[in-house]
Amino acid sequence: MTNQPTHCDIFCVVVDNYGDAGVCWRLANQLAGEHGWRVRLWIDDPAPLRLLAPDHASGPVEVQPWPQARPGNGCADVVIEAFACELPAPYVEAMTQRPQPPVWLNLEYLSAESWVAGCHGLPSPHPRLPLRKHFFFPGFGPGTGGLLRERDYDEKRARFDAAAFRAEFDLPPKAVDELTISLFSYPDNTALPGLLASWAASPTPIRVLRPGSGEAARTTGNLSLYPLPFLPQVRYDELLWACDLNFVRGEDSFVRAQWAAKPFVWQIYPQAEDAHRVKLDAFLALHPAGEQLCPFWHAWNGVGETDWPAFAKSLPGLVAPMRQWADTLAARRDLAAELVHFCRERLK
Repeated sequence: MTNQPTHCDIFCVVVDNYGDAGVCWRLANQLAGEHGWRVRLWIDDPAPLRLLAPDHASGPVEVQPWPQARPGNGCADVVIEAFACELPAPYVEAMTQRPQPPVWLNLEYLSAESWVAGCHGLPSPHPRLPLRKHFFFPGFGPGTGGLLRERDYDEKRARFDAAAFRAEFDLPPKAVDELTISLFSYPDNTALPGLLASWAASPTPIRVLRPGSGEAARTTGNLSLYPLPFLPQVRYDELLWACDLNFVRGEDSFVRAQWAAKPFVWQIYPQAEDAHRVKLDAFLALHPAGEQLCPFWHAWNGVGETDWPAFAKSLPGLVAPMRQWADTLAARRDLAAELVHFCRERLK
């Protein structure tokens, strides 16, 4: 396997319209573009890719509809089951017919919980077939699979022109005292109306950029709410760079906000019995500014009232720890590189 490109199949069932597809698309792109792997992405709903990556059909990743994932297509050297989706039974059976079974990974959701490092890479034997699956956990610390980050991220950010970005979307030049905020949240966030009212009552101007909202631009008090079209992944990074504060949700935009090294607020995907609260607090416990972020982040996730004036006063003090955190994460091997290293050790 070391003398030829590794063939990889990534299977994805879209649960969150953009998050699951977004993570898998980023991973597929990195494996193909940076590591020379031949990658097929099997996805049950390709519609999100048309928004996240409009040019996906012209790239190195082959996108296939899930129902056609049959053994006749040939089993790959590496099989990635994203977020515990269940592989087609005929495909699993065909995996046993290879001279060497493929490296089979279950790519898990991102978590900062302490148990992740202990479970990362653990094998799980198939109950019936001579196959073994490994759990692959993205994460923030040593012993985990790391985070998705492209090799040319810093170069792209260095070339970014914030003034040109604003002009492209008909935004006026930024005023000296303007706070520019990107807002990407789940539509049922009960804290949003109160926060909008607080922004309108702000003593300084606030411009909120809301991608994909479909609403009309409006100004209320000192709040200017400006909708943007749905932004592909590469343009969404630019939005984060253009803003002073970023509100993000789920997993993919959460990670991108950390690379942007700007103050941000995370709405975690809600789970039954408030299981998401444990994950939220685990991340806050790791972050160097976690204590400062905690009250507002809790309120944004449904516990308590959002105190915007207090949080706004804390923003200047968040700039340095956000940069420190991004630098710490960037010093570690990224998720795609970790995955390649893990698989090559088992493909020898």
